[in-house]
This record gives sequence, structure tokens and C-alpha cells, in this order.
Amino acid sequence: MKMSIPAESGSASATSGFGGSAFIDAKIDQLADWRGKTLAKVRELIRQADPEIAEERKWAKPSSPGIPVWSHGGMVCTGETYKSAVKLTFAKGAALPDPAGLFNSSLEGNVRRAIDIREGEKINEAALKNLIRAAVALNLKSKVKPKTR
Repeated sequence: MKMSIPAESGSASATSGFGGSAFIDAKIDQLADWRGKTLAKVRELIRQADPEIAEERKWAKPSSPGIPVWSHGGMVCTGETYKSAVKLTFAKGAALPDPAGLFNSSLEGNVRRAIDIREGEKINEAALKNLIRAAVALNLKSKVKPKTR
């Protein structure tokens, strides 16, 4: 059963009425091609890497239903879909180790980094899970305030 994704008005970070997990379910269902399968696979890997990760819907507006976001201690990454790619943008990607060289987009910025996955490309599952875990660890580390004497 296909579920349409309604845009919500009046909220830049709308999650009420159509929460993050339901929104991502509907997004995957709506993309009845390789992009839906890729987004579903990425979602599965993200959940395997961090079972406590929260799924959210952000930046919904009348002209756009919003974007899937995964968070734990802060934003980890977004999952956008385009005609030629599924893009995972890591909020603090520039600060993350990427020994497998997954980041292949948005490399010029000082903060964010992205992974564009194109049709037919194989996902390095172990490396992606390590990147997710590193992003969560960085978020949680930045939440800890140093003790003052």
C-alpha cells in the first residue's frame, strides 16, 4: 500500500502527526525504484550500527514534505534522494575519520561531508556502520561538559 507524504505547513522541523519512522517508511514506499531500495538498505545499516538512533523528519514546508534525519545526541546524518543519487550528509562529517574513503561529495566544506550512492553502486557496509558509530560518539562526546575545579 502506497502512503503519500503530506507536507506540513508552519513548521521547519515538523514531526507531529507523521513521525520520523512513518515518514521514512512512506518515503521508501513512494520511491519504487533503486532509490527506495538504497534508502531502505542505508536505513537498515544505520539502525544496525546504532539501535538507539532516532528517526526524524525535518525541514517540512508546504513545498516539501521534509527530509529523513537520523539523530543520537545531535544530528548524525540526513538521507536525501535525487534522480541520480541517494545522498547521506553527515552533520559533522569533516571531523570524522573516513579511512575507507566513503565521503565523495560536499568535500569543500569545513563541517559537513556527504556520500552520494548512485544506482548499482555497492555500499561498503562495515565502513558505513563505522562512520555512523563515529558520528554518534562525536555527538555524545561534545555533549559531555568538562569538570571545573
